Amino acid sequence: MATVFNGLSFLQQRNSMPRLRGPGPDAAELEEMLQCAMRSPDHARLRPWRFVSIQGDRRQAFGELLRDSLLRRDPDADQGAQEKALNAPLRAPLLLTVLASFTEHPKVPTWEQRLSAGCAAFSLILAAEALDYGAVWRTGAFAEDQQLVRDMGGADHEEIVGFVYIGTRDCTPKAVPTMVSDDFHRAW
Repeated sequence: MATVFNGLSFLQQRNSMPRLRGPGPDAAELEEMLQCAMRSPDHARLRPWRFVSIQGDRRQAFGELLRDSLLRRDPDADQGAQEKALNAPLRAPLLLTVLASFTEHPKVPTWEQRLSAGCAAFSLILAAEALDYGAVWRTGAFAEDQQLVRDMGGADHEEIVGFVYIGTRDCTPKAVPTMVSDDFHRAW
């Protein structure tokens, strides 16, 4: 008898996976994930997201861009910090940078478009996990560097929402803590 997918259980057990290794998704799986991300909520169908995939040897080149970004912020960064920046893209076989791509619109403010791009990033994570990969969403100071956006081929009207690392899980998932919805919800 086939196993029935329990979507609610899947969502309730979702957990970031910070340690990843190869193999990563193949081209067809990446396309499936992107198709899921593009179904994110999108007022006025502005499609306010862009995705930049970084794989293989391109991860080392992207590490150099991250080191450059670090040195723009902190010209005196020590060798350890520079090595960390260089190696950050090597944390997973696939790194997807999610960009919010803003369009002037009378009914859809920038903040709403940014949230839509954030939903697309989370949809990538859910799709990766549905394909049995681990994923983690990272930001940090790199995500605030407009020059890094340009170095990646982005435009001035775009900003980084996050870096989604995807690969095969390389550790046992942490136990998901039980949360009480009453701590976060109230009726009005």
